[in-house]
Amino acid sequence: MDLPIDHFRLLGVSPSAGPEAILRRLESRCDSPPDQGFTHEVLLQRADLLRRSADLLTDPADRAEYEAALLRLSESHPNGTVGLDLPTSSEVAGLMLLWEAHGALEAFQLARQGLQPPQAPALGSGREADLTLLAALACRDAAVEEQDQRRYESAAQLLIDGIELQQRMGKLPDQQRQLEDALQGLTPFRILDLLSRDLGDQDSHQRGLTLLDELVVARGGLEAADADGDQPGSLSQEDFESFFHQIRRFLTVQEQIDLFSRWFEGGAADAGFLTVLALTAAGFSRRKPEFLEQARDRLQTLANADLDPMPLLGCLDLLLGNVKDADRHFAVLRDPDLQAWFLNHPGDRLAAQCEYCRAWLERDVLPGYRDVDASGADLDAWFADRDVQGFVDRLDRKASRQIGAEEISLAWAMAGDASLGASSEAAESDQGVDAEDADATPFWQQRFWQQSWFRPAAAAVALVGITVAGFGLVRRNWDPAPLLPETASRSFEEEEGDEVDETQELDAASSPVDDEPIASLKPDLEPSAPSEPLVSDAPTEAELQALLQGWLDAKALMLSGEPADLSVVAREPLVKRVEQEREADQAAERSKSIDASITTIEVVDRSPQRIELLAQVAYSDRLQAADGTVIDETAPTDFIVTYVLGRDGTQWRLHDYIPGS
Repeated sequence: MDLPIDHFRLLGVSPSAGPEAILRRLESRCDSPPDQGFTHEVLLQRADLLRRSADLLTDPADRAEYEAALLRLSESHPNGTVGLDLPTSSEVAGLMLLWEAHGALEAFQLARQGLQPPQAPALGSGREADLTLLAALACRDAAVEEQDQRRYESAAQLLIDGIELQQRMGKLPDQQRQLEDALQGLTPFRILDLLSRDLGDQDSHQRGLTLLDELVVARGGLEAADADGDQPGSLSQEDFESFFHQIRRFLTVQEQIDLFSRWFEGGAADAGFLTVLALTAAGFSRRKPEFLEQARDRLQTLANADLDPMPLLGCLDLLLGNVKDADRHFAVLRDPDLQAWFLNHPGDRLAAQCEYCRAWLERDVLPGYRDVDASGADLDAWFADRDVQGFVDRLDRKASRQIGAEEISLAWAMAGDASLGASSEAAESDQGVDAEDADATPFWQQRFWQQSWFRPAAAAVALVGITVAGFGLVRRNWDPAPLLPETASRSFEEEEGDEVDETQELDAASSPVDDEPIASLKPDLEPSAPSEPLVSDAPTEAELQALLQGWLDAKALMLSGEPADLSVVAREPLVKRVEQEREADQAAERSKSIDASITTIEVVDRSPQRIELLAQVAYSDRLQAADGTVIDETAPTDFIVTYVLGRDGTQWRLHDYIPGS
């Protein structure tokens, strides 16, 4: 047998070692043989080989001759390996010494070869037992050496070969289990190795996807309750999250959709949320709104008490041009901090929603895919895309919606660059951690609870900013200023420059009972402008109804051409909206006569800084030309409107209203 090792390496000494050092090394090696269970016979053969090497290297003449032979061989074969020719009776001992000299890979390959016909030893012999044990030990060490060089798939293949050999020999079940545990522990590293390879190596990529699928299924999902890392080769939840972060960027968005969907359908509920994100990323990056529809449908099927789906549903509906439903979703947010961010946004409500949606896309949806550009979420480009416009138009026709992509794009443009810059600045400051809350929340959700705009601790500072932790999952404590939304985001229809009044923005089902025009309509109630602000700490229902009636009366006065101070009952953005509507009427030489009164109210939600009301409004109006000719009329009818009041300092004002709720 030609053993690929020289006497110096076999003995474990330097080529410059003197006789005394060689003899000390010999004594040490003979006194500490491997104790893994080799037979006494092979250990004696090992000691004999060590003594033979020491004898040669301590004899000056023999050593000089041997070194000269080594020099000649290295000159004639620069890349060759110096070997020792051993008799068959000593080959197992020689392989043991090769393994001890850090030649685990060569030792495993030669041992495996020695266990196969025609060299296979007699069944039940000591040689067979020693070779089988040596093969297992050398295989495991060779795999470790490959792993240290980050050749994880190569290490795994060595372990697979070793396991197959042990199964065939059927001798050492404990050694086989150790190899199997080592192979299992390599799985995440193998996946990373295979998926990170060049895209041209599709075989490796597909093998990596298969291993990833098997790993998650074996764990019972992304958020495995019993994944504590105690089992051999298993990953703790924390380690798995770190691993999952690393591999996502090597997967395409379609691959993630396929994987997450398969895991979700297989019972891993925690993958459903990631499916929503992947579908959204695919739809937005490819300008395929149908993917966003699928994401919205999937989100509505998820059942999780810790997840408020309303912000995400709002974003998806907004991107699909369904502003009315988006506004309804944003109006019923659970989180008071996120409510405060919307309520405190300097632009109108639609602009705030667009800013929130942009941040959601840019920070949480688009990052983490091999083939998606996450550098920025361009809503202008989205709404300008012909495919998107065509899709939204088809939905508009189907649902008879009154607002679409063009108006959203306009509102987004009006939001200005200032809030974008502010949100970027705040992103850098969001680093706090609430460990108790984070532990209670699945890691696939924490990213959205803990980032500034989903867990609005961050959101509140759109102007104070929007941040992301990525799957890194941090939740921060934040005491937002208790302010409320500034303006409503409403569906409105443009006709000759007019903006439809709040009660005209309702669904077709809310149309007047009597469709015939009433030319002789006369208001039953003469509107009057409110004069006193509402400053009560806990307004009664009567006071709240009076404030809302004051809003309706002052608005009616202003639109009829009479002066009225709307600032007593409403915030500036709403006041400006009414002023613009009146200016448009003046330019067209017309005026409105409105009769609107609050008939009933119901307090839906109340806090020291915010009150949400559901009100029934009796309404009729008439649009007249300058000469008194009636242009259009709305017959008396009742509407349901949601009003949101906020406290600015000590004064309560109208911040928002949502018709048709």
